[in-house]
Amino acid sequence: MMRGLDTTVRKLRRRVFEEVARLGFKANAGTLNDDMEAIPYKMVNEDTAKYRESVYRARAVVRERLRLAMGLSLRPENKPVHLTAGVESSNISDKYYEPPLMQVIPSACEACEERGYEVSNMCKGCLAHPCMEVCPKDAISMIKGRSYIDQDKCIKCGKCKSVCPYDAISKKERPCQKACGVGAIESDSCGRARINNDKCVSCGMCMVSCPFGAISDKSQIFQLARALTEGDEIVAEIAPAFAGQFGDNITPRNLKAALQELGFSEVYEVALGADIGAVAEAHHYVNKVTTGELPFLLTSCCPSWAMLAKKYFPGLIDQVSQELTPMVATARTIKQEHPEARVVFIGPCAAKKLEAMRRTVRSDVDFVVTFEELQAMFDARDIDLSKYEAESSFHNATGAGRGYAVAGGVAEAIEKCVKEYYPGVDVSIEHAEGLAECKKTLALAKAGKMNGCLIEGMGCPGGCVAGAGTNIQVAKAQKKIKEFVSASSKQLPPKELEEIELK
Repeated sequence: MMRGLDTTVRKLRRRVFEEVARLGFKANAGTLNDDMEAIPYKMVNEDTAKYRESVYRARAVVRERLRLAMGLSLRPENKPVHLTAGVESSNISDKYYEPPLMQVIPSACEACEERGYEVSNMCKGCLAHPCMEVCPKDAISMIKGRSYIDQDKCIKCGKCKSVCPYDAISKKERPCQKACGVGAIESDSCGRARINNDKCVSCGMCMVSCPFGAISDKSQIFQLARALTEGDEIVAEIAPAFAGQFGDNITPRNLKAALQELGFSEVYEVALGADIGAVAEAHHYVNKVTTGELPFLLTSCCPSWAMLAKKYFPGLIDQVSQELTPMVATARTIKQEHPEARVVFIGPCAAKKLEAMRRTVRSDVDFVVTFEELQAMFDARDIDLSKYEAESSFHNATGAGRGYAVAGGVAEAIEKCVKEYYPGVDVSIEHAEGLAECKKTLALAKAGKMNGCLIEGMGCPGGCVAGAGTNIQVAKAQKKIKEFVSASSKQLPPKELEEIELK
């Protein structure tokens, strides 16, 4: 697992975001095109480390990353399009995301093999050679005292690997394809990865699993930086998964003050919306599922999980909770209190970018940036979070809402609300993490095997703390959330929250 490691891919990605943020904070339309053109040469030159076989290829990759970070699409490979083509449409402070969100940069893809088996130098040429015995196509023979797989005969069943006593047969898989739980990664005519957007639910697991940095998502970092320099009222809502994402010793007070230094007028916790959702979904479960009106209830806070259900199991749409997601519930609370403000969701999730694009949400959430992108904005303004401290911390939410950040936390919060406010009602909980497991769970629900259940799905294995826009390793993030939840002054949201009208 590369997640949370300070790899070269992560450094290059962060550097592009930082440069784009600087462009936004500079907000000079007269020099924007020239400034964009200069970035690939600034990042890749004779004095910088060599990561590709040539500086020309490295710059080509940076150029496409730059376009995506500006909110633009990749350029086509079959016709000439200038680097800055379309930049006028991005040089605004209110640009929404346009699908596709996740894109493969062709010049960066190494065309990894989709699947295959190969004998390594660990082979001892053993007398038993069970690999030969189990092969259904006689594709394995002994050559010079070692096993050899004839790739023309091999059907990639994996039986040889399963019986090798030395684990000498390796399974080759395309990392992005392996990480995709919905089979959305395919191949183009050159053998490079291609995303089938009809299947993709934008979780971003392919992006964080590619060791060549060949997959990237679009960003609003440029537009947000511009907006912050224009003096408008801009309010941040930050997801509970922030704990630990900006440094071991960075407290909520540090983060709140740093966001204010960046230009945000106020900071709210998205866990406030999670509290509202937990109480509302507890009410929904008791009144709809336990009464038999609905066979089961699917939570809806993870956009990839909800998109998966709607794309692959359209017959289950009625069972997807209609309660507002924490992002939207918090945003609507903010808009009620600050009707002229623009709201920025800051979180770990790439799929939230598309959730904010929906017509029903656009008027509530104006920008979505990830923790990774926010850190680049801090870097662009040379903001050291440890040097700032607000007068007050976050006091918007309870431990239940903050626990939404980890897998199982959503269902646990709802279950606690049911037990507290509907004594005597039994709750049957199921939760799945990772899209492959989510698909299996939905298939079981469709078959009637989950009746009476409250079912939580998380597109990312580990929950929101494992999202594509996070900065630290998953296990460490989970520990930080546990500490944050335990330190909460209130552990359960009041029942009155179910009466809040945010529709």
